[in-house]
Amino acid sequence: MKEGFKVNLTSLLLSLSESVDMVNQNSPQHQLRTAFIALKLARHLNLDEVTIENIFMASLLHDIGKNNNFEKKINYESQGIRGQIFVQGVPRLREPGKIIRYYFLEWKDWKESDDRSLVISSQIVFLANFVDMIISRDRYILHQVDDILKELMRLEDGVLNNKVLLGFKEISTREEFWFDLISNGLYSILLNDSPIKKNKIDLEELSSIGELFKSIIDFKSKYTITHTTGVSACSEMLGNLFGLTEIEVKILGVAANFHDLGKVVVPNKVLEKKGKLTKEEFEVVKSHPYYTYQVLNSIDGLKQIVHWASYHHERLDGSGYPFHCRAKDLDIGSRIIAVSDIFISKMEKRSYRDEMDKDEIFEIMKKMGRNNLIDTKLVDLLFYNFDIIENFIKIKQEKTLDCYKNYINCKEKEMNKD
Repeated sequence: MKEGFKVNLTSLLLSLSESVDMVNQNSPQHQLRTAFIALKLARHLNLDEVTIENIFMASLLHDIGKNNNFEKKINYESQGIRGQIFVQGVPRLREPGKIIRYYFLEWKDWKESDDRSLVISSQIVFLANFVDMIISRDRYILHQVDDILKELMRLEDGVLNNKVLLGFKEISTREEFWFDLISNGLYSILLNDSPIKKNKIDLEELSSIGELFKSIIDFKSKYTITHTTGVSACSEMLGNLFGLTEIEVKILGVAANFHDLGKVVVPNKVLEKKGKLTKEEFEVVKSHPYYTYQVLNSIDGLKQIVHWASYHHERLDGSGYPFHCRAKDLDIGSRIIAVSDIFISKMEKRSYRDEMDKDEIFEIMKKMGRNNLIDTKLVDLLFYNFDIIENFIKIKQEKTLDCYKNYINCKEKEMNKD
């Protein structure tokens, strides 16, 4: 592992944006398409480079606060606040976070805001989101243009800024714009046309983005609120005790934060089912490491993290899923996260059982080790150091619980601390 390794930020945000959109199978690539529209419009309006960059990043993540199952009907005010709460821990996303917070606000509701850049940026994302939401995926795109413009005209009176609306009318006259928008290669188009200037991030910034998506993943269900936090904390402790370097432990924590990213595709009715899953339901659950792999594998510079994050349900004898790796394919990072994931899962309360005690978990995991499913050395290391590992996990999980309370309560005062 090289301490100075770099990750492509645009590639990372595009892939993570797609993972958020996996939740809604009816609107694939919604955030990518919103970002494309917003980027073209912002450039057409000759906005400055920093503003364009912030609009692009905000568009890619504008639905980040929507990824939950607590609301029957979307409350955009709450969604915007939650979205901003999520991104506050990533310094580069704090300005885009303000746009995420207000992108749904209508022009007439801005009143006399002093931050004109925020107003125009939010209005651009508003329009871009609206346009993609009314596009039919089942109808030829050029046959829809007139209808889309008619729908936009209804928003002229106080909903959309006239300058923003006129700018969109002008770019909509080019067929190329529409063909790019619905292209299967939209990811590549955005990757190549990214306005992000400082496009390489280091391990520290990658770690902060991992923390962001850890919350998105775990807050999807009340039974997994602190799961990834626990897996990451346990993995870091085991890595330290095993003798990994400081950088390797840091990377291990990042990989653990991403390990359940693919769970966004698993319906909550399956995750929270009271009782044993059917064969069909379990087959749905088995897809989540695959989607973790697919999302992370498209990001330049994450090869080691991809394997460590995606192999947490693999077993040494090849009986795991979904790749059926064997011992020779599973290095120490993969083995640590697999052991940590089992340990934390058994410690947690589930919809179908209460949490287990130390002795129960130890017996289960020792048996798994004897049956060549997981690494016995790591099981022994974990339980030999049980008290210090458990204490470290609890400290980390308590912090996550505090964040969860803010997420649920949507307290606007949390947004005004900076």
